[in-house]
Amino acid sequence: MSFNSDNANFLRSDVEAMDANSLLKYLQLQSPEVLDRVARSVSSQAKQIVSHNVQGLLGVLPSEGFNVRVTTDRENLAGLLASAMLTGYFLRQMEQRMELEDEVFGASLDDL
Repeated sequence: MSFNSDNANFLRSDVEAMDANSLLKYLQLQSPEVLDRVARSVSSQAKQIVSHNVQGLLGVLPSEGFNVRVTTDRENLAGLLASAMLTGYFLRQMEQRMELEDEVFGASLDDL
């Protein structure tokens, strides 16, 4: 996974409602290299969980028997993407907590 700055139009949004969004302003100040490094730091386990979550939200049909197309409007797609992103951020925080507990207590879930 990498960050594609060419397609990151949301970072250049000029919508009035976004003007007060401090996170958006912060993201706009970041270099593409920083955003790419953050995107690449996502673990394969977190990617798998987010993918499974999105598939669950959309409904999963076996690809060999179906040609699935999803149609939605802008607002619903934005909600889906926000949900996936929040899940990713939550998973990263839990990964960091798990790593810290592993360092402090010396036992991983694999040992249980």
